[in-house]
Amino acid sequence: MQRRRILSLISGIALLGTVAACGGGATGGAQIGVDYPRADSDFWNSYIKYTPQFAKELDVRLMPPTNSQNDVAKLVANVQAMTSQGAKAIVMAPQDTGAIATTLAQLEQKKIPVVTVDTRPDKGKAYMVVRADNKAYGEKACKYLGEKLGNKGKVVEFQGALSSINGRDRSEAFASCMKQNYPGITVFEEPTDWLDTKAAAALQTRLTQHPDINGIYMQAGGVYLAATLQVLRSAGKLFPVGDPRHITIVSNDGIPQEFESIRKGEIDATVSQPADAYAKWALFYAKAAIEGKTFKPGPTDHDSTIIEVGNGVLEDQLPAPLVTKDNVDDPKLWGNQIGK
Repeated sequence: MQRRRILSLISGIALLGTVAACGGGATGGAQIGVDYPRADSDFWNSYIKYTPQFAKELDVRLMPPTNSQNDVAKLVANVQAMTSQGAKAIVMAPQDTGAIATTLAQLEQKKIPVVTVDTRPDKGKAYMVVRADNKAYGEKACKYLGEKLGNKGKVVEFQGALSSINGRDRSEAFASCMKQNYPGITVFEEPTDWLDTKAAAALQTRLTQHPDINGIYMQAGGVYLAATLQVLRSAGKLFPVGDPRHITIVSNDGIPQEFESIRKGEIDATVSQPADAYAKWALFYAKAAIEGKTFKPGPTDHDSTIIEVGNGVLEDQLPAPLVTKDNVDDPKLWGNQIGK
């Protein structure tokens, strides 16, 4: 993904042909509160590293960030604390997208704009949702597995939390694609609540019951990768790509660890979820909200499309490419940039 430096909010607005200003001024000393959703995922730890980097680049004043640790009650408490401390905008990534509605309503009443990252609330107002097309994640994984397996075999799917729109979007899209295009493949849907322990236990059970499993779809490599490889290794089923005993594995996230596993032939592909762009554009929109800017649906100049998702909520759908051995060394992928 191209990473263009934004020298100021005004120049960033100029990049977006779909932007319409409605007054406002510089953010000055206005504070932006950021809540991180968790720190037990390599993907989210990457997002956490990017946030202060882009805050500096965008001249954004961040409050001390909080971490809700995948607990909506903690998220609510963190948001209340940031609000009482003077936050003028909030960036959050609610993992339970149905339980945050009341908090969003309270923030709307206080005229504190909210930018949500990676997830879209089921109800309530958000100034902007910064996200990728999660249905496309499920479809890309389905088509890759379907073609590689030749419409034959058994696939274990680690579903993310179905209380999250991401878990639902990926699961529903994967199921629909498989049913329509690859009816010869049996899919074992394993709800995991984004927990590696549940994924590992489910995989162990399925391998015992069905030793001929030949495919795995991990909806979050940052959570499931290490556990999956460990289970396969312990079961004597971790064979490299090209070996007839290899289990084809497709993931979502695009973390460096997945890339290394692709290079080793342990897994086959992943969808690169843009941790860098999530941090960058979430802060960009939070600053824009404070300055009174507005946006409308349409293509942007950062290779994404803003869509309306209902109730006046806009979503900037950022690109998320499929990564295989053919493009895993692409220097534009954030997983090849972080830490350098």
